[in-house]
Amino acid sequence: MHYNEKFHTKIRFDFIKHQKKFFGASIALVVIGILSLIFFQMNFGVDFKAGTNMDIEVGKTITQADAKAELTKLGYEDVDTTVGGSNNSRISVRFDDVLEQAKVTEIMTGLKATYGDQVSAETNVVSPDMAQELGKKTIYAIIIASIAIMLYVMIRFEWRFALAANIAILYDAFVVIALFSIFQLEVNLPFIAAVLTTIGYSINDKIVIFDRIRENLRFSKQKNKEQLAELVNASLWQTMARNVYTVLTVLIVAACLYLFGSESIKLFALAKLIGLASGAYSSVCIASPLWLMLRGDGKKQSKTVKTPAAS
Repeated sequence: MHYNEKFHTKIRFDFIKHQKKFFGASIALVVIGILSLIFFQMNFGVDFKAGTNMDIEVGKTITQADAKAELTKLGYEDVDTTVGGSNNSRISVRFDDVLEQAKVTEIMTGLKATYGDQVSAETNVVSPDMAQELGKKTIYAIIIASIAIMLYVMIRFEWRFALAANIAILYDAFVVIALFSIFQLEVNLPFIAAVLTTIGYSINDKIVIFDRIRENLRFSKQKNKEQLAELVNASLWQTMARNVYTVLTVLIVAACLYLFGSESIKLFALAKLIGLASGAYSSVCIASPLWLMLRGDGKKQSKTVKTPAAS
């Protein structure tokens, strides 16, 4: 269905009318996120900070207090310890130092003395050089992805669409980073995968909406900003069902991964959930109103195109 001047009667909510509220709320979240990054920074996991991470399966239920007590008895009081897995039988321990093999063996020997020979562990050691290299490559990946997306949108559409899309995409990525900083959730390699996935899903939603805006522009007689705003609202509602179904489908999958998946992918699923929700919001409430703002009053850019005769 193409845009027509009567479509606004079917619109139940005027997104453009409330764009200042959306921009204000989004800017407030960005400011809070920046303050959190300044004062609390990120809770980097062993992937981005030199150290050792041990995932220990003890074979029976263990409480957080018991796990900490066992490690304290072995001489490790201030290490980051979490308990999870099936029946709370897995201990995840993060050491800020690179442990020598002798110390790893000492820890395993102590735990086996308490819980039996079924105790097993996976050890991940990251050197300072490797952590620094991973951090650099992560930044490069996000920058390259953003530039590639902007170039693609500029080629397929025009620079206003590209700029609006990239600002909204960077906002989505920042929302994930900010919330992980605010709640001090661990940042690891799966987290980076979730951020890059967020960028991919986010641009997909925006392309669908922008494509409908561009299509409606071809068959409209808009002359001023008010008529352009009506056109954008119409385009948003025309693509709403498609975007909602797409986002809900992926959200359900991500929610299942978070609720029923293993501990190793919970943070990935959570970051993906946050990114998908933010992407759906920014596509409607940030990218499209921002394009309208960049477009101006529409007088210079608009071209009158004859509406195709009804068949």
